Amino acid sequence: MAIITATGNLKPHLNGLKREDWGKNGVRTGREKISPRASVGSRKQSRPESFEQPPMYVAVMTYVGYGIVTLFGYFRDFLRAVGIEKCNIAQEREAQKDFTPLYQDFENFYTRNLYMRVRDNWNRPICSLPGPVFDLMERVSDDYNWTFRFTGRTIYNVINMGSYNYLGFAENNADFLKTVADRLQQYGAGVCSTRQEIGNLRMHEELEQLVADFLGVESSMTFGMGFATNSMNIPALVGKGCLILSDELNHTSLILGARLSGATIRVFKHNNMLSLEKMLKEAVSSGQPRTHRPWKKILIMVEGIYSMEGSVVQLPEIIALKKKYKAYLYLDEAHSIGAVGPTGRGVTELFNVNPDDVDVMMGTFTKSFGAAGGYIAGRKDLVDYLRSHSHSAVYASAMSPVITEQIIRAMKCIIGRDGTTEGIRRIRQLAENTKYFRARLKELGFIIYGSEESPVVPLLLYMPGKVVAFAREMLARKIGVVVVGFPATPITEARARFCISAAHTRDMLDQVLHHLDEVGDGLCLKFSRRTFSSRTDPRRETNSEPRS
Repeated sequence: MAIITATGNLKPHLNGLKREDWGKNGVRTGREKISPRASVGSRKQSRPESFEQPPMYVAVMTYVGYGIVTLFGYFRDFLRAVGIEKCNIAQEREAQKDFTPLYQDFENFYTRNLYMRVRDNWNRPICSLPGPVFDLMERVSDDYNWTFRFTGRTIYNVINMGSYNYLGFAENNADFLKTVADRLQQYGAGVCSTRQEIGNLRMHEELEQLVADFLGVESSMTFGMGFATNSMNIPALVGKGCLILSDELNHTSLILGARLSGATIRVFKHNNMLSLEKMLKEAVSSGQPRTHRPWKKILIMVEGIYSMEGSVVQLPEIIALKKKYKAYLYLDEAHSIGAVGPTGRGVTELFNVNPDDVDVMMGTFTKSFGAAGGYIAGRKDLVDYLRSHSHSAVYASAMSPVITEQIIRAMKCIIGRDGTTEGIRRIRQLAENTKYFRARLKELGFIIYGSEESPVVPLLLYMPGKVVAFAREMLARKIGVVVVGFPATPITEARARFCISAAHTRDMLDQVLHHLDEVGDGLCLKFSRRTFSSRTDPRRETNSEPRS
């Protein structure tokens, strides 16, 4: 987290972080050729990212598609208003018409007329372990997706390309899970108390020490819910009179935590160091609005890997700006911890930066570790402060012993403390699968976003009709995919989001790529104007215009 005053004077401390802990660091202001978003830091440390723009006709047809769907939506609303078509959406009772409406009609327009038509592509019920493959319960709708009924049929062995099971620890191997079963027998499934009362187990403290050792920091604290790790801890770190500088693509949990804190929030362009530095300069020189008093604290909030873009934070450049303007840094590594870096230690290891340069390190156990919950790590005095001031620490129930043991098991495997090399094998397999899958998609002619190291692979679909057709066609080929559209993405950038796992075999990836090739041709989804060859480095593209 970052504290800075408008005059450049630092507060003497923030939760134990003192003035002498900051060092001076020069900032390189020249533009990087690799990405227009990186203007500070070393070119050697920057990672190439792909954000290719589609042909103009694609954007035009996307707007036209949304326009047509919207016009038909208004027409159907008219039919509902005159009683020709039945309205299934929730409405106020007649006796409550004079009350403040619970259901805003205009706000529900998108749900009523757009989402409901394609709702069968989400919330699909699975009935097996969500590993590299899963089983799916078949369902159909007789009223255009307002309700569903199960057919009693199960779709077996659907290839799972949507789960965040990066290292394959979502598994049911009895040998691997023996210690987890032992803890269930010993402690039961839940603690039924907060850690400040009688819910603090020895294994909780063991996990926190293990996390701190893994990250290379002094101390850590764990929480039972990843979302609450952000939303309930940020208000304990900043408040009124503080400034939060947030990346425009930050996760909802970060946004909610920032709003709950009462601090002033300003948003900088995604991974754009020029935008961030401009805001830092203004914050230092102008201070708070109207009074121009120095900000009590300034906090820069970023993610390690952005889950919708597949892009990696420009960490060295942000650290350089943080040091230059004496700001604090809050790093959310939900998708990057375990998934990137030679030994899975996240973006700090990927960029070879000192973990001490990140003031607040946050991550979750719900992805690479096949469990649940999250952590905050950093200096011991910071963590001790959160133990008594965090709402999630004071009021939430302690982490389940079974979940705790699963995290310990997975982390020991990654570190190698289980006496095997299985953890490092999985990390290398994930990196290999990611590189292979991304390179092959580019060769096939698809537009994909993000960094080469990111196991999150967004494939751009653009048009709303093609999003729906793509998801249904892939499921018909027994491949489970996640599709995302407006308002979760910009209106012209609907996409499918693939999550690569170390548990995916090469045969699985080849099967997915084969079907993607066929579906891409059938639905005309190969919009890329760049050419790649399997015999060359996929980064050497003929048209390397970056995304503006």
